[in-house]
Amino acid sequence: MAKHRILVTGANGWIGSAVLGRLTQMGELCRGAVRTKQLTPTQQDLVISGEIDAKTNWLPALADVSLVVHTAARVHVMVDTATDPLTEFHRVNVQGTLNLARQAAALGVLRFVFVSSIKVNGEASQLGRPFMADDPALPLDAYGLSKMEAEQGLREIAWQTGMEIVIIRPTLVYGPGVNANFATMIRWLKSGVPLPLGAIRNRRSLVSLDNLVDLLVTCLTHPAAANQTFLVSDGEDVSTTELLRRMGQALGFSAHLIPVPAVLLKLAAAMVGKQDVAQRLCCSLQVDIEKNRRLMGWTPPISLDEGLKRVGAMDPRYKSENDDGRCAG
Repeated sequence: MAKHRILVTGANGWIGSAVLGRLTQMGELCRGAVRTKQLTPTQQDLVISGEIDAKTNWLPALADVSLVVHTAARVHVMVDTATDPLTEFHRVNVQGTLNLARQAAALGVLRFVFVSSIKVNGEASQLGRPFMADDPALPLDAYGLSKMEAEQGLREIAWQTGMEIVIIRPTLVYGPGVNANFATMIRWLKSGVPLPLGAIRNRRSLVSLDNLVDLLVTCLTHPAAANQTFLVSDGEDVSTTELLRRMGQALGFSAHLIPVPAVLLKLAAAMVGKQDVAQRLCCSLQVDIEKNRRLMGWTPPISLDEGLKRVGAMDPRYKSENDDGRCAG
């Protein structure tokens, strides 16, 4: 990659810090932007942005910057305590993103890479019919809607100003330091409690943090990425049952799975008001990443199994007693 000064927003977040770390290792000139001084990464060139919304002043962060990777966002959470979640998602993810993009374009930034979400495509795909990058958007919650509206606004800014934009929609991201749903599944396995998830026949696409970061870095400068939307995964789809078994094998935990039919799981979940949990465990969500290979020659650098091994080797929460701390690759 040619030398550029690159701004990474959300630089103390899980994805942002990984992107910043990879670029720094590559010898790129980078700047990180964070909202507060707390929990900031060790980074010489660091700017405190404050709250992200339509009024944020990004000029100090954008000075001498040619490329932007925007990872900062109000993220999706299972239990949202905001009085009006849609308004809050819109304030940060739409108004905040477009405000940054307009200021970037005005200062001559060449390319703006935006981390969106597969939720723009929808919550579930038909089995064997994966989402495509250019499918019509069908977000079903406030978070997905906010990401779709940000994408639409970015395309308009690109058309008006000539600044190139690249949109990346990750599936479920996992890796060392993972939290949320993936961490919950690992805790289930680690507990040793038998799980009624041994007969799920769905297909799910996931993406390791390493693969996501690799695609984001590739899209910063690849000529064919300009003004494109890409989906990203590890390139292998697995059922929930298979995922749990392979997670257990990679992390050194025994997966005790009871073969309960999915229809019974959904019925039981409905009886206790947990339909959303059963939906995530039993539905399919597949993505097609052929566009990435066709336009840029990009394929995931590491496999699903290697990604799972890296969680076990590099995340102290999930190391097994027999783990020597090494990982392959």
